Parts: sequence; structure tokens; C-alpha cells
Amino acid sequence: MFELLLGMSGGMGTYQTPRYTGRAVVVDVETTGLDSIHDEVVEFAAVLFSFDYSDRDIVHIIDEYQEFNQPQRPIPVAARAVHGITDKMVHGHRLDQTRMKAIFDQAEFVVSHNARFDYPFVSRIYPPAAQRHWLCSMTQIDWYRHGFASRGLQFLAHAHHLDVPLAHRAKADCLTTLALLTCRSMYMKELLQRLLDTGLTRAT
Repeated sequence: MFELLLGMSGGMGTYQTPRYTGRAVVVDVETTGLDSIHDEVVEFAAVLFSFDYSDRDIVHIIDEYQEFNQPQRPIPVAARAVHGITDKMVHGHRLDQTRMKAIFDQAEFVVSHNARFDYPFVSRIYPPAAQRHWLCSMTQIDWYRHGFASRGLQFLAHAHHLDVPLAHRAKADCLTTLALLTCRSMYMKELLQRLLDTGLTRAT
């Protein structure tokens, strides 16, 4: 999977330049818990990518950002058991608002696999993200209709034979989400149709 995505970032060889391309960003966070008001982000990742508006295909990865973030309190044992991030790993780390702005400013919309969870956390650490249009690859693609028993990211990755060496880590989950969207063209088309249904147009 990651070899495929790395290949995307280096260009597509004989691929013809799309006549109408857009840019979007996939985001993911790891946190100290499930409460977006009291819990904190301990890892954030964003992968900026381009796509062809004509055929809905993802073209390539443009930029990536991943960083740890030291919370005000120690990471609870229950949270560490999920993502494996320790207090030592995040010590002294802070999110770079300039890097986040550079990526979000280029994106026409935000993609998350479970936007209901990610949106409030990301909006807290980078408030301008709250003004962006968000799409959820978990709920806005009908995975059950496509024959899958679960819409969880790790389940879908396994069902599509995607190798995920670091499950429940922010950058790995971003890349897994993007790889999942490239598995079948109908997935990205279905997600983008949700965007078109809102009446939004490409940013100028």
C-alpha cells in the first residue's frame, strides 16, 4: 500500500495531465480520550492530495505533515493501549500552526474516516479547519451496500488487502484512508458526489 502511495507522490509517468484538478486533505488525530472538550490531541497528521474532477480519480500526494503534541496531563493507560503513544514520545512536541495553515489553505475540503470524532478535535487545535467543508469516508460511502460487514478503517483495509503496519497512528491512518479511496473508483466518486450534492463548487 505505502509503495503505491509513494509512487503517487512522485508522479504518474505516462499519466496525462488532468484538465480539471482539485486538492483535498485527509486528516487524522490520536488523542488522550473520546471527549473532544476535555481530552487532547497527542498526534496529528494531514496528507494533501490532488484529484481529477472529471473522472474522480486521485492523482498524487502533494504534501504530508505529522507531529506529536504534548498534552497538559499524562496520557491515560486506556488511550496508550489503543495507539501506543507514550508520554516520552510526545514530550516537548508542539503542533506547527504554520505547517497546518499551509496545508489547509490549499485544500478545497477535508476528508476523515470518522469525521464526527476528528472534526471537533481538529477544530480545537486549528480553528480555521472548522470553516472547511468536511467529508466522512466512513459514513458517506455506503460500505454495507458495497458488501462489507463493517465500515471501520482497519476492517476495510484488511478486506481490500491493504498492509497497515501502524494501525491507530495518525499518518498511517491518513495513508490507509487514501489508499482505500484508490482501491475502486466508485469510492472516490461516491464521496465527491456528497460534495456536489451540497451545491459547493471548486474554490477559485
